[in-house]
Amino acid sequence: MKKKLTIVDIAKLSGVGKSTVSRVLTNDPNVRVETRARVERVMEEHGYVPSKSAQSMRAGGKLKVIGIIISRLDSASENKVISSMLHEVYALGYDAVVMESRFDRKKTNEHLEVLQKRNVDGVIVFGFTGIDMQSLGSWKEKAVIIAMHSDNISSINYDNQAIIFAALNHLQSQGITHISYLGVDPSDITTGKLRLEAYKLWCERKAMSAIYQTGELSHESAYQLVGDILSDNTQAIVCASDSLALGAIKRLKELGREDIVVTGVGGNELLSFLFPNTYSVDPGYHFVGKKAVNLLMSSIKEHSHPIHLTQSPILKPDLTG
Repeated sequence: MKKKLTIVDIAKLSGVGKSTVSRVLTNDPNVRVETRARVERVMEEHGYVPSKSAQSMRAGGKLKVIGIIISRLDSASENKVISSMLHEVYALGYDAVVMESRFDRKKTNEHLEVLQKRNVDGVIVFGFTGIDMQSLGSWKEKAVIIAMHSDNISSINYDNQAIIFAALNHLQSQGITHISYLGVDPSDITTGKLRLEAYKLWCERKAMSAIYQTGELSHESAYQLVGDILSDNTQAIVCASDSLALGAIKRLKELGREDIVVTGVGGNELLSFLFPNTYSVDPGYHFVGKKAVNLLMSSIKEHSHPIHLTQSPILKPDLTG
């Protein structure tokens, strides 16, 4: 493995002192032009990348960093949260380190260890079933978890019942009563179990039959399962996510059942662009990102006890009933 060069190595290769290299890195105007050019040429030739934290300390300040562990970098919904989160982080003068868990408990713990070694100011984690709450709990007031609840860690959860009720109420307002459901395996507590339970509860209250199937959180899974929840009477399908809705719509088109209305969850712009008549409930991703950062900052500053928030979906006027 190639040795990673240090500031001392760059100084030796450049024929200058360590302090001179340091002044080049901090853009000290008193460094001679030819000296600066020589040092920068050596750094470029050897691919030297200065430590950002070291640069900050040399400049006399403390680098303020927040660690963010996202479940999937390719998740449209989580990227909406990240977008508003980063806007808030940067506005507060912090930097961010974004890492991906892929719903892997071990990898998440490894990320947490790395962030702890880097001495970041706090961490925001997108929760998932099976996450190691004990490991995350060691961060105490320096952590916020999204979409999961823990007694010992501040959290922000989505109102999954209100999300599914919103979609169902929207369909009922259009006179639609035969509504099937496509969800995620209940082993996934939030997107799976809680949203399925909401659908079943709504059907029970309305004295309607609950017809549903659950699988993976992907459009391919929804595509395969659509046929299992269809009948001649089916008027609509409520999907637990926009990715499921995309798979369902494709399969319905192939089956010649474009008369069936499909709803999703996520407020995905691509879904609404491709299928303007498809309603998608916005769980409030934009607000969750901002709230997560502000909750973390407040917790760090005040060393407060865990605070638990629930984000309501952003409803259109016709969904308030």
